[in-house]
Amino acid sequence: MTTLALVLTVAGAVLIGVSLGLLGGGGSILAVPLLVYVAGLPAKEAIATSLLVVGATSAVGVLPHARAHRVRWRTGLVFGLAGMAGAYAGGRVAAIIPAAFLLTGFAIMMLATAVAMIRARRTAEGRPVPRELPVVRVVLDGVVVGLVTGLVGAGGGFLVVPALALLGGLPMPVAVGTSLVVIAMKSFAGLAGYLASVPINRGLAAAVTAAAIAGSLLGGRLAGRVPADLLRKTFGWFVVLMGVFVLAQQLPAELRSNPFLWTALPVVAAVVVATLLRLPQARRGPHGG
Repeated sequence: MTTLALVLTVAGAVLIGVSLGLLGGGGSILAVPLLVYVAGLPAKEAIATSLLVVGATSAVGVLPHARAHRVRWRTGLVFGLAGMAGAYAGGRVAAIIPAAFLLTGFAIMMLATAVAMIRARRTAEGRPVPRELPVVRVVLDGVVVGLVTGLVGAGGGFLVVPALALLGGLPMPVAVGTSLVVIAMKSFAGLAGYLASVPINRGLAAAVTAAAIAGSLLGGRLAGRVPADLLRKTFGWFVVLMGVFVLAQQLPAELRSNPFLWTALPVVAAVVVATLLRLPQARRGPHGG
């Protein structure tokens, strides 16, 4: 790796940490493309390394949220334990899936996540918090989210945060803090599944992790000071562009060399996302139905 690539990778890792600290997610959405296309790692090694980076960063990033009482530990542990089982299974299954399929699935997950981020609305204040969690649903959702995380190194916070807000009735700041507990647990489980067949560059992983941790502490301090809706939507459109880029990289070389492709793809992606945003959202009844 060149010095410039290393500098860009470390700088990008800081943004990964800020995203995790501010939004409770987005780390793996940035980490995998950063490690593949900037650091030059093979796809599976990049996914495994991203799980280490995101897991360690989330574990440290939860500290400022915990000090501010924005973590619901019981909810996070239940969801996290279920997610760990799914993430470990996903990491083992990924060993037999071609890398191109994994990256294509990752790009699709990026676009779906981006649409969810852009469509998301602020959690209603004052909504009553249920006394008991629907444990079965929490476990099922945790396994599914964990499986996605283990397979493609994605689907962390921006799937966990809405699930926590919906199932546990948590206010958004608390859902963000609690999601970091969940992300750390299932990222390490997914990493364990990958390490059975994929080696990682320890020096690079340590440098990227240290930079991401610094960013997460900064993001944790900024949480609540930056308008969350504006930040989420801006980040969502950025993820759309990244998803289009990753999808385009999976096309045959002769198509990738066509300049028309790089002009048409963003336009097509914008039209598709805009169409999805216009679809009616499910409305909640007076009793949350």
